[in-house]
Amino acid sequence: MQSVVATREMQPYNHPTRAMYIGAPGKVGYLRLGFELDKSGKSIMRDHERMAPLIVQQELYCDEGMPAMPVVYILSSGGPNVDGDRYEQDIEMRPGSFAHVTTGAATKIAEMNDNFSALYQTITLDENSYLEFLPEPTIPCRTARFVTRTDISCHPTASLVYGEIFSCGRKHRDEPEIFDYDILSVTCDARRPDGRRLFREKFVIEPKVQTPSLLGIMGKYHIFANVIVLTPADKAEEIYNATEVGFKNGGELAIGITRLPNNAGLLFKVMGMETEPVKKTVREFASTVRMVKGCPLLPDFPWR
Repeated sequence: MQSVVATREMQPYNHPTRAMYIGAPGKVGYLRLGFELDKSGKSIMRDHERMAPLIVQQELYCDEGMPAMPVVYILSSGGPNVDGDRYEQDIEMRPGSFAHVTTGAATKIAEMNDNFSALYQTITLDENSYLEFLPEPTIPCRTARFVTRTDISCHPTASLVYGEIFSCGRKHRDEPEIFDYDILSVTCDARRPDGRRLFREKFVIEPKVQTPSLLGIMGKYHIFANVIVLTPADKAEEIYNATEVGFKNGGELAIGITRLPNNAGLLFKVMGMETEPVKKTVREFASTVRMVKGCPLLPDFPWR
């Protein structure tokens, strides 16, 4: 977490909070999940460690497409992320295990006067493991400041689909907030278990320095999805060939895909005007990825 807090672009906001101090109970959340196969071949959540406000309850087996896959919802008892919050999440996929991890609702980054909110994640995938990590969208409110870093260790035989969706803000309100937050810093670093780097992606959005609503950045679009797929090269090529890209719904969606370096996998991006079409497109792509397990991802529950 210290390396995340020390990120250069966040230093102008790295001041003491005037409300609850950084590190106070309820402002430091921790979550560790470990998945493995039981004797019957069913994937189970063997390890579970949590510290409020991050909460995870018992895994569910509600995916009719893969009945042996545990579905885990990450919840937060603290409401939106506020200034000075520090969260850490650690997910470990042991050999042959598989899981679907998501959040119970969108992550709202509240308005901030002091400091910023930070999230540090580690994801470890052992041989032949499989993880779908598809959180609900992140919504940065006016003057929000949020930094996140994800470190991934992926075995060459493992597969991961990790998708993040970022909103422009609370656009459907009396006073719409469209790119009115202060800063959003997102970094993902992936390596092999022996330490060999696969890729590093980072983007920093500061709307008050340069608006994303420019041609060549996001243009007219308000919602941005970034999906990382790590999988063996032959599977990545199958997914790449099966994915349709371009403009859809009369230009309301823009979809693109590219190959990651070092035969690591794929990078899939979606931009749209509203959240639901972007979420649907990401889920359809995740369904294509899940075919590495031999079955598609079913439509999401209507209440989602």
